[in-house]
Order: sequence, then structure tokens, then C-alpha cells
Amino acid sequence: MKTKLTLTVKKEIVEKAKRRAAGQGISLSKMIENIFEKEDPSVQYSESQLAAKKLLERLEEMESTKAPLESDKVALTKYLKEKYG
Repeated sequence: MKTKLTLTVKKEIVEKAKRRAAGQGISLSKMIENIFEKEDPSVQYSESQLAAKKLLERLEEMESTKAPLESDKVALTKYLKEKYG
């Protein structure tokens, strides 16, 4: 549910906030929502930082794999010998 909010803020701050939101391609309301939906509202993350954070979380959730016993070059050589003799 969305609710309207009226704030009293210095004109310079409002203009700065509007420019920042426009620079991100979002409305001022959406920018405020984004700030307070994040884990730490005092830190602002760029889209690429958020994407990197999500990727790291996914990688941490994955099970680690064991390194192959042989290198790719050795495996390719074996495969080609089996295929072509």
C-alpha cells in the first residue's frame, strides 16, 4: 500500500535529491523507497554493486566443486586420441 508523505526540507536538498533520482532514471519517491528497503539505509549502492552482491550470495550458496585431476590440455589430448586413434 502506498501512502503520501509531506516533508519540509531545504530547497537545495530537494533539488539535489531530484537530480540524483533523475540521474538514476527513477522518481524521487522510488529513490527514497530504495534507500530504506536496503539493509543499511546509510549506504547507497549502484546497480552494478547490487548485482555483484547478489552474484556473490548465489556463489556462496553453491556447493564447491573439486578441481579436475588432469588439465584441460591433457583431457583434450586423451579425447582426440580416443576419437581419431
